[in-house]
Amino acid sequence: MDRRKFISATIVATAASAATAVAGDRILGVAAAGATQNIPAKAAAADEASKAERNGFSKMRTITMEEHYFSPAFIAGPGKTIKQSINPKIVRTFDLAYDLGANRIALMDEAGIDVQILSHAPGIEQVEAEEQLALARETNDYLRDCIAKYPTRLAGFTTLPTASPDKAAKELERMVTKHGFKGAIINGHTRARYLDDKFFWPMLESAESLNAPIYLHPTPPPKAITDVYYAGFSPEVTYMFSTAGWGWHIETAVHVVRMVLGGVFDQFPKLQIVVGHMGEALPFMLPRMDKAMSLQTTKIKRPISDYLRENLYYTFSGFNFSQNFLDLMLQVGVDRIMFSADYPYAPMAEARTFLEQLPVSAADRERIAHGNAEQLFKM
Repeated sequence: MDRRKFISATIVATAASAATAVAGDRILGVAAAGATQNIPAKAAAADEASKAERNGFSKMRTITMEEHYFSPAFIAGPGKTIKQSINPKIVRTFDLAYDLGANRIALMDEAGIDVQILSHAPGIEQVEAEEQLALARETNDYLRDCIAKYPTRLAGFTTLPTASPDKAAKELERMVTKHGFKGAIINGHTRARYLDDKFFWPMLESAESLNAPIYLHPTPPPKAITDVYYAGFSPEVTYMFSTAGWGWHIETAVHVVRMVLGGVFDQFPKLQIVVGHMGEALPFMLPRMDKAMSLQTTKIKRPISDYLRENLYYTFSGFNFSQNFLDLMLQVGVDRIMFSADYPYAPMAEARTFLEQLPVSAADRERIAHGNAEQLFKM
């Protein structure tokens, strides 16, 4: 599949529901501001606590970590023709993702979001190896400069040139040790190669040695899988069935299980992976996997559930559904759950409202809102 078409499909699928994000923010009393809307710069210095309270939110500190942006290098390269070819309503998401300035800070204030850890999604994993190297460095340097303007409000995950694991390891070290990035973002497979492949292990070794968590974000399945599993419907149905409606959540879950069965966490026992969307269906299947795939079968060191409870963290990121949350909490425990919004693909205020209404104790809500992230990312 042509890489530009692949990345275009990713953006279209992730942004398909983004038009409702703007409407959702308005429903919740938040002025949804795009990059072209003229919000005064002084909004960035406003009293965010009082703004959040006016919208019915508590003073509780919040950190979110599946929050996205696009870099100029990406838009000038793989994403150059995408904006022109998609639905005008979805173009709005581009404007929101571009903005890492006062407009975004103002929306964070309205929703009571104190810190966003930013990641580039969709990513560059499907781009040619040589192009990845330049894109990763330019993207990371761009994010570094944006964070420097709002160092108490924004943080970053490193974009990695995954097709060159040795160079990815060095780029991760550069951004974590020199610029204070909190870990890395990897958007799924790299041209149908998954992280259990020992090809990627130099990159994972670096992440473990740096205590740098990796956020494993969805991407569309490889084309061969899409053609077999998800084709045969209208283009619109196939897009959503293979991506945000089902496919890329299952794809991410498969990726994680491959890492477990492939011995990644036996080789790198301190490595921590973060997944979104209430666990990408993993919590629901956790007991079943233990029962069906015993140690005698898998030959790994521990039951699958041990890895999913000790090497993974889980965020909300657009899954503001109480039933899913309760299952996740019962399966992995509150110390492995972290707050996120999935902005700009989902409204910040909607996520914050969900956080306020969770059926948990005040202490557990604080852990989910900021405590677990502070511990994991040393914030």
